[in-house]
Amino acid sequence: MIDKDGYRPNVGIVICNARNEVFWGKRVRQDSWQFPQGGIKHGESPEQAMFRELMEEVGLAPEHVRILGRTRDWMRYDVPRDWVKREWRGHYRGQKQIWYLLRLVGRECDVSLRASSHPEFDAWRWSEYWMPAEVVVEFKREVYRLALAELERFLTSDAHQHQVHPPFCLNLRTQGAGRP
Repeated sequence: MIDKDGYRPNVGIVICNARNEVFWGKRVRQDSWQFPQGGIKHGESPEQAMFRELMEEVGLAPEHVRILGRTRDWMRYDVPRDWVKREWRGHYRGQKQIWYLLRLVGRECDVSLRASSHPEFDAWRWSEYWMPAEVVVEFKREVYRLALAELERFLTSDAHQHQVHPPFCLNLRTQGAGRP
């Protein structure tokens, strides 16, 4: 599903823990890291797509997270031409995304990178809030900066409304979780 301007509708997902660190996933068999993201299927709302992608890529169900906020409008990035599949060239430019900020209310061990038969990530870690915008692949950096800037206000209001304590979890080393 590509719009008339050549952008595929997509959701981006920023998951934060009680320390306002963000989930950072390593792409399967690659040395690149990113936030969870994925396409919106025909007839699906951005929120429905976000929950589907959250389960497929991170193994988290709606009861494991709380939505803190989302971006107001679509944010777009162009994909370099040599990264685009040959059959899509000429009519595909990139992604347009609605970004969601989620608070993990489940346990770190609820994360399962093998929740689908086609995993997106093979490792993950918590990172400082702004770090991903500096190290993600270059063509996504501006969208990451814009999304994090717009979503940051929800962290402040959430901290004032809820006293957040990290849930206890055994076996924090499962799939790269926790602190080194």
